Amino acid sequence: MSFEVPEDCRYLETHEWVRPADGRVGITDFAQDELGDVVFVELPGEGETLEGEAEFGVIESIKAVSDLYAPLSGTVATVNERLIDEPELVNEDPFGEGWMLEFDAVVEDDLEGLLSHEAYRDQIE
Repeated sequence: MSFEVPEDCRYLETHEWVRPADGRVGITDFAQDELGDVVFVELPGEGETLEGEAEFGVIESIKAVSDLYAPLSGTVATVNERLIDEPELVNEDPFGEGWMLEFDAVVEDDLEGLLSHEAYRDQIE
């Protein structure tokens, strides 16, 4: 099976992504496939400060409950409120409508420890 791995994102080994252009964060296509049908997402509040690679929320599916990890340190500018009533968006469009939160700014230096799309693809294949 081939999974979507956008070139404009950077990745954690734990299957979270960040898009530097807009600061959005979510889980990967591979992760949502492994989880199965997502039924609940717990996200931080706007204005919260997150530490890179620290837990920022929880995702629950029909198969499992998993922690979510921040790919970067920063302040949460926005959370995707649609996921409260439509958690299935994570399954349907993990890099689009299923995004989880948005950082107020992405510092280029913070991306250095993250996987490129090539490295992430190698990890999941």
